This record gives sequence, structure tokens and C-alpha cells, in this order.
Amino acid sequence: MTDLTALFTDLVRLETRLYNVLDARLKAEHALPLGQFEFLRFIAAHGTARVYDLAREMAITVGATSKAVDRLEAAGRVRRTANPSDRRSSLVELTPAGAEILATATPTVEAELQTWAGSVLPAPVLDQLATSLSMLRQRAELDPRTDRHHSSAADS
Repeated sequence: MTDLTALFTDLVRLETRLYNVLDARLKAEHALPLGQFEFLRFIAAHGTARVYDLAREMAITVGATSKAVDRLEAAGRVRRTANPSDRRSSLVELTPAGAEILATATPTVEAELQTWAGSVLPAPVLDQLATSLSMLRQRAELDPRTDRHHSSAADS
């Protein structure tokens, strides 16, 4: 029988180490922290996003997300525009500079992930791992106990 506590420990330590190596490489080569890369990637995939949407995706508070968006905006990588369907919120979109840094940083992330996962696990095992992690994430996202968003505001 699988020791779920050991599995959890391995998963957390792996995530921490991968995050650290990806973050260090992105900062060194692109002056882009991994957290900002993740925000840019989500926004690019959706065209625009509310701060609330980013907070839900990243599993962090709206306040922390708003500060991160402030940093991206100050760096010229995103811009906020008024949300035409909800005056209390704004929409965040990539600027050309944000799209450019995302495009140049993505191969760096993919190369690093290939080193740490793609070159270690056979393709069928990697596919199964991806499916399994997706299932676990979906389960976690359905449970409100895993949600760090406790703000009553829909957005900032």
C-alpha cells in the first residue's frame, strides 16, 4: 500500500526544487520571476483576466494577486482596463512587451522541464502522471477548504 504521507512529501519537495530551479533560470536569463511567467501565461491563454480569475488559478489571495499585477504593470508587461460588464473590477491583458517576454521565456521553461521530467520519465509514464495530477488538482479545486480566496470583493 502506498504511503500517502511519503507521496505528499515527495510531491511537495519536488515542486519546491523545480520551482526554485525554474525561478532562478528565468530570473538569470530573462529578468522574469517564475510567478510572473505563470501570470503572463494564464493571461495569454485567456486574452484577458480579472484579478480574481488569476487569484483562483494561482491559489493565492486577491490581495497578493493584485500586488503581483501591480508589479507586472509597473514593468510594462500587462495593462489594466475597465471591465465593461463590472465597474468594480478591471481586466488585465498582456502588452506587446509582456507577450514578447513570455515568448522568449517559454522555451527556457520548456527546456528546464525537459531536463527534470521529460528526460527522466518515459512518455507513457509522463502522460499518466499528467493525467493523475490533473485529476488530483481538479478534486482539490472543488473543495473550498483549498481556496485561499477569502475576500468578499469579486476583484480589485
